[in-house]
This record gives sequence, C-alpha cells and structure tokens, in this order.
Amino acid sequence: MAKMSTLCYIEHCNQYLMLHRTVKENDVNRDKWIGVGGHFEEDESPEECLLREVKEETGYTLTSYQYRGIVTFISGNGVTEYMSLFTADGFEGEPIPCNEGELEWVDIEKVQELNIWEGDKIFFRLLEEKRGFFSLKLVYDGHDRLISAALDGKEIECC
Repeated sequence: MAKMSTLCYIEHCNQYLMLHRTVKENDVNRDKWIGVGGHFEEDESPEECLLREVKEETGYTLTSYQYRGIVTFISGNGVTEYMSLFTADGFEGEPIPCNEGELEWVDIEKVQELNIWEGDKIFFRLLEEKRGFFSLKLVYDGHDRLISAALDGKEIECC
C-alpha cells in the first residue's frame, strides 16, 4: 500500500518547530519528534497539503517555504510512504494547540539528540548542507531499525 504525505520543518531564530507525537495510541510516530504535516487529501498538490496541514496543526499560515526533496519510506510492514519534505522560514498567525502532541521550538543543533527516526538524521544533514532538491529512499525492518538508504538513486552508508 502506498501513501503520500508532507513534512515541514519551520525555522525561526535558529530553531525548528518540532512535534512530539504523544497522543494517538497506535501511532507509528508515537513518542518520536517530527516536523508538522500529514497525508494528502483527494486532488491535493504537495503545496496544498503542506499549507492545509501546517495551518491545522499549528495555526500558522506559511508565507515562505521551499520544497526540499522527496523521501520514500519503506516501512517493512507493507506500507510505502512518499513524503514531500519542505522547510519554511516565514509564517504568520497565532499558535494553536496540536491534537497530535506537543509543539516545541528546538535549537537546530539539538534536534539530533531527540527521539527521531534514524532516517531523519540523514535528511537533517542534507538540509544543513543546503543540498538542492533530493530523493532519499529509507528502508526499515518493520520496526525502528533503518536497514538501507539511497540518495538520488545511489546507496549510502546509513546503519
């Protein structure tokens, strides 16, 4: 089964807005720290999904954002997810509580210390390097263990 989603890291004052997923019981992201975003609704473009999901989860309207890459997650449980990865550095509006967990501004240099997916560490490095648009494939073992990764179609060291 294939799913499509967006994920956005909103940056402000050298911090990312992170979502600590603590609410849903059967959440594949439970207790993980991730960006904001979600699954596409029918007929949405990546940008439309991004703007809707950020507004729903944070209360913010993005005013400046960049499409950074496509991340293909192979779960190992029969689910493949194609995630459009964005960063944003402009927003307006008032924050709202998120029904999926707690939103917190985290210093960018401390993000790697959080409970994040192993593959996220790879795309955080790519974002830090200011790499142009990329395609990243991450293959998991059906649990939390990353077993292989490929960047722009070439295997890379990951695990």
